[in-house]
Order: sequence, then structure tokens, then C-alpha cells
Amino acid sequence: MPAPAAPPARDHAGLPAVRGRLPAVLLMTGSCLPVLGAVLLAPVLPRMQDHFEGVTGSAALVPLVLTVPALSLALLAPFAGVVVDRLGRKRLLVAATVLYALFGTVPLWLDSLHGILLSRVLVGVAEAAIMTACTTLIGDYYSGRVRDRYLALQTMCASASATVFFVLGGALGAAGWRAPFCLYAVGLLLAPVMARALPAPTPNPARLPASADSGPGPRPFPVRRMAGLCLLTVFGAVVFYTVPVEMSYLLDDLDVGSTGVIGAVTALASAATVLGSVVFTRLTGDPRRRLPVLLLLCAAGFLVMGVADDLPLLIAGAVLNCVGTGLLLPSLLTLAMSRLDYADRGRGIGLWTAAFFLGEFVCPLVLLGGKGVLGSLGSAVGLLGLATAAVSAVLLPLARRTPVPLSPRAPEQP
Repeated sequence: MPAPAAPPARDHAGLPAVRGRLPAVLLMTGSCLPVLGAVLLAPVLPRMQDHFEGVTGSAALVPLVLTVPALSLALLAPFAGVVVDRLGRKRLLVAATVLYALFGTVPLWLDSLHGILLSRVLVGVAEAAIMTACTTLIGDYYSGRVRDRYLALQTMCASASATVFFVLGGALGAAGWRAPFCLYAVGLLLAPVMARALPAPTPNPARLPASADSGPGPRPFPVRRMAGLCLLTVFGAVVFYTVPVEMSYLLDDLDVGSTGVIGAVTALASAATVLGSVVFTRLTGDPRRRLPVLLLLCAAGFLVMGVADDLPLLIAGAVLNCVGTGLLLPSLLTLAMSRLDYADRGRGIGLWTAAFFLGEFVCPLVLLGGKGVLGSLGSAVGLLGLATAAVSAVLLPLARRTPVPLSPRAPEQP
């Protein structure tokens, strides 16, 4: 167990000078916990369905065991952001990590499908707090290019961990559908290390905008700064999750039924997302100016996938799209972080997190609706490509305006 962390030293910019890599490792690990909840149980859903086949409505309820935490996270992340700003980032993160472990392991002993569903809702509550607190602490501890790199690394870790957790879920599932739930106990190992190794951030008045001291009473939350970006993030999340969610169905439409091929193609797409995040760490400048280009890259991938009539062309389109999404997600998150001061960061990141996971939840519904209208999933993906290109065109003139302030020192724009 590491020694208790001393109060963070201050650098010239007023942010905590976090020493060592352990805090970053803990925040990256914590950011992967919601991903564990999203993919861990996918391999055992058929077994779980068999176990609860006598329960009325089990055909609809069992899949919800996998997806309901994401919906809870999307609905509750804004409230988690309010708690983060009022209670404190570190305190909430440690408490939520413990609750994550407790709620997550409950299905090991429950034999009620409705009880398991309730526990999954509570897991989503804990995940909302964990994701919001981890991302907020990255903004508190780091600044400038270092912060941008860690935000990109957060995306990389989430993408890579999804593949790892899927494999672990399948391996543990061989012992029974309950076995994967034991992995949630990792929260009990992480929480005490977080409590001792993470320094408690504090604001520095020198970095607050002038408007913060421009009158009595609390400074209003910058709603206008975040509203449009959150709406764009919902769309960006639909773009981000289309390939991971729909690739197996697109392969099935091409008569590719081999689980080995499906796994290999999914892993290749995940690697392309990681590659995009790596490229992001090499870029400089205002992320808003890059958004039209990145969306156009994602659109191109969708259009190739939409017309693909063989496996190599489908893979090429997926890789092209995933490189774009690997660049898109950290760009959106970096842009959100740049618009928030310390006092607003928890609420702002909570809203952004809610927008992202709402996009994840509606992604399959959007494509299902498109498939119903157009007759095939490939056509629906192609239509999403056209919509993505249209959003890129709308953003192009906005990206040429005065750059958004990239430092919390800048005053709020009118």
C-alpha cells in the first residue's frame, strides 16, 4: 500500500503538481469500470436467459441486465456532477467505488431477476459518480497538453479494456452465468488505494475568471457554453458506438458466422480506435477546428461500410471510421474541459458524461429505426454517414470563428 499522499505542491499555474504516475493509473483504471459493466456480461446472457426462462418477460428483462447501467449513468451523471462540486471529487470517487463493488457482486447471491435488475440500476448510479469524478480529477490535476494526453489515454484505456473484459466475461462464463459478476469486487481493492494515493484538489483563485468575483452570490453555471456541445456529444456517441454495437450484425448480413472472424474484426476495429487516440496526443491547436474534419472521416467510413458487399471492404470502412472516432471522442472531451472552471467542472463533466452515455443507449435504436425504414442495416449505416457529413458541413463555418478559450484562466465569453 502506498504511503499517504502529501498535500499537492503548486506549480506556477496554480494547479496541483501531481507527482508520480500512480494517480493517473488509478484514474484510468477507474474510468474503465463503467466499461466493465457494459460488456462483461454479454457472453453469458444466453445462459442467464436459460436460467430465468420461467420468469414472465425474461426475454426483455435479461438483455436489460446488460444495458440498464448505461441508462442509469446517462440519467444520473448530471446529478453526480452536482455532488462532485459540492461534496468533493476524491471523497465521492472513493465512496462510489466501494458501492460499485457491493452492488456489482449482489447477483452472485440473488436468484430474483427483478432483484438483479435493481442491483444493476444501482451499479449505474455508482458508475455515474465514478466516471464523472475520474474525468473531473483529470481536469483538476493536469493542464495544457498533459491534460489533453491523459484525456486521450482515458479513451484508449476504455477502448482496449472493452476487448479484455469481453474475453474475461466469456472465460468466466464457462463456470456459470454468475461467475463474471465476481470481477466487480475489484472496486474493494481500488477504493483504499484511491483514498491514500489521490491528492485532494483545491481551487486557486488566480485561475478563476474575473466574472467569478464580479458580484455577490454564486456565479451562474455556463449553460450556453455546454448546451450545444452536449447535443453534439450525443450525436458523437451514436457515431462512436455504431461499429462496436452493429459490426456482428453487419458481418452476419455478409454470411460471416465464424465467431473467430467476428472477434478478430471487432478487435481490429478497437485497435483502430486506440490508434486514433494515439494520433490525437500528437495534435495541437483548438479541437473545435478539427471537429468537421474528424466527422467527415467518420462519415467516409460509414459510407464505405454502407456499400460494402464483401468482408475486406467492410473492414476497411470500419477501420477508417474507428480511426475517426478515436480522434473524435477525446476532441469532444477536451473541448468540454476547456470550457469549465474548477467550480463548474463537476457539473459540466456530469452533463457531458450524461450526453455521451445517452448517445450510447440510443445508438442501436437509431440504427434499428433506419433499418426498418430502408430495409437493411447497411443502408441505415450509409444514411448515418450522410447525416454525419451534414453535421460536419454545419460545423465548418462555426469552427472558423474566434477560437474557444482553451484555458480555465480565460474569462467566460458573452
